[in-house]
Amino acid sequence: MKVYNPTHIRNVVILGHSGSGKTTLAETMLFESGAINRRGSVEEENTISDYHPLEKEKKKSIFSSFMNLDWRGHKINLIDTPGTADYIGEVAGPLRVADTALFALNSEKGVETATDSLWKYARKFNVPSIFVVNKLDYEQSNFWKTVDESREHFGREVTVIQYPFSEGNDFHAIIDVLRMTMYEFPEGGGKPDKLPIPDSEKARAEKLHQELVEVVAENDETLMDIYFEQGELDEEQMEHGLHLSLVNEQIFPVFCACASRNMGTGRIMGFIDDVGPNPLEVQPPKTVDGEDFKIDPDGKPVMFLFKTHSESHVGDLIYFKAYGGTIKPGMDLINESNSTAVRLGNLFLTEGHKRQEVTEVQAGDIAAVVKLKDSEVNDTLHEKGSAVKLMPISFPPTTIRTAVRLKKEGDEDKLGTALHQIHREDPSVVIEHSQELKQVIIHGQGEEHLAVIEHQLKNRFGLDVEFITPKIPYRETITKGVKVQYKHKKQSGGAGQYAEVYLLVEPFTEGMPAPADIKVRDVQEIELGWGGKLVFQNCIVGGVIDNRFMPAIVKGVMEKMENGPMSGCRARDIRVSVYDGSMHSVDSNEAAFKTAARMAFRNAFLDANPQLMEPVYEIEVTVPSDYMGDVMSDLGTRRGQIQGMDAEGALQKIKATVPLEELDHYSTKLKSMTQGSATYTREFSHYASAPFDVQERVMKENAELEEA
Repeated sequence: MKVYNPTHIRNVVILGHSGSGKTTLAETMLFESGAINRRGSVEEENTISDYHPLEKEKKKSIFSSFMNLDWRGHKINLIDTPGTADYIGEVAGPLRVADTALFALNSEKGVETATDSLWKYARKFNVPSIFVVNKLDYEQSNFWKTVDESREHFGREVTVIQYPFSEGNDFHAIIDVLRMTMYEFPEGGGKPDKLPIPDSEKARAEKLHQELVEVVAENDETLMDIYFEQGELDEEQMEHGLHLSLVNEQIFPVFCACASRNMGTGRIMGFIDDVGPNPLEVQPPKTVDGEDFKIDPDGKPVMFLFKTHSESHVGDLIYFKAYGGTIKPGMDLINESNSTAVRLGNLFLTEGHKRQEVTEVQAGDIAAVVKLKDSEVNDTLHEKGSAVKLMPISFPPTTIRTAVRLKKEGDEDKLGTALHQIHREDPSVVIEHSQELKQVIIHGQGEEHLAVIEHQLKNRFGLDVEFITPKIPYRETITKGVKVQYKHKKQSGGAGQYAEVYLLVEPFTEGMPAPADIKVRDVQEIELGWGGKLVFQNCIVGGVIDNRFMPAIVKGVMEKMENGPMSGCRARDIRVSVYDGSMHSVDSNEAAFKTAARMAFRNAFLDANPQLMEPVYEIEVTVPSDYMGDVMSDLGTRRGQIQGMDAEGALQKIKATVPLEELDHYSTKLKSMTQGSATYTREFSHYASAPFDVQERVMKENAELEEA
């Protein structure tokens, strides 16, 4: 296997909205380079990248796929990614290790929703980006409209390098304004003829060429001086300037392609080779200490794990990028995340589901390793004595949740193992084992994402499960202070139980004054694991209750707070003062005082105008202005409170607070009312009082559950 110097490696991630032709583009690049001798198609279910059965069934990418090819002495690692927002977790890892992002745009549909989301991630990771306007042979193709939309969405740095001589059914030629040449393709695609630009297009081509020269020159002082002196830049100077501008994200070049007919991909690969950055040139990753970590081909071995994929006959295949030295099988390295020693197994390059074993991986390259123990996505492996930990990938917050229920008892451990494996392979899936709600809750990126998880649980892991509506983690509190007395007295032969407590139970707020008629001896503030506080005040005088019973009183109160008196939900933000009571020299014990405190607290709570609190989330909806009215009206029906609106390029951002209960399946509704053009994020904000009808319903459901 040929070993490539890092300067001859290009790591390219292909991004774009579902249906923009990413998989076909990757397939054609592989074919044009000679990596494969026959092109597959999505329709025939035989492409290199979309090889999973579920991808073949849905005719779309669901998982990221890894391929590589040689183009004129340069190794190009291609990563084909899904184009649906539900699978954004499959994109974050590849973007983290890519040196160039290749955005595919559908020339009929222009800039679509997922492209906007993916663009934000590319900017977050500072990945130099190139646009490919694809499907130029489609009847409704509109290249210039797509370019205009791209500039509106992504900025004036979007710069035309190529444009089609004609579009639609007549598409057969591309005009390149960098090389001032027209590429005319034969009927079946492939290698084009290089022709002079037709007279009818010379004026437009020269104008675009001049704009390109000016963009390149203004980003480099040396080139600017040459341009002022000579009025032009030669091809070598242009490529040098384009390279610097691309690396610094000062230009986003636009190319043309018809991937399905093999037209235009060769020139794109040539540009990636000649102008695209190698791994040594892009912005280096940060360590967890905030320092830049430069790739060092001559340094000690360092590798970053960014993707896990499991195959039944192989086990876990973990993809990594080498950030230092030369990685070889059998190496003993240290996993910085858990300080364990790991020995590297066999190393592979992958082409879809095919694997090719290699004996070494150079710095800057991407490969996979099998049988790597105690290692996960985001781990950094390094040689002993050279500690380094690279900044982990930040996966997007989830937007939807569901509870999973087993139809068959006894499979709980199997379900836990399956969910753990799904999370390992896709860290954007969050698994919550909620003791509070007594449910296993799966948090994902959308309905389609959850459907894939359900499919895996049933078909891959053989579990009989169903997805049900998850419960809401409500909270309880009170709105007024109440004094209560409770005596616990029990005699059943032998030693009995006796305890009496007087409690003042109040709603707690920060900075509230001490009780007016009670002297406080000791204050204990307890931060509750579910949010809020319990403030416990010992106000006993005269020794009517021994101090040794105070912990038992606190335990009794806490027991009832964990299983709230009103609805069974957890209580919060309450101050309890024990100010009087009595005890028996023989029959009083901790159990008796715990019971007395629990019952006294329950009675006081129910008399103190209890209030149900519901979780409220802060959401941010990104939507085209055409759908603003519909989205805002819908938020009103969900008890949403609009907090503000901002413009972001061609899109609008609506910020609002909405109760969690009203966000059930919201992502699906949002896609439906905006024809798939809107996205949203959500984050927990606070707890707020639930409406009376919600409180009554929750109390009724809890009563029915207790009765059952």
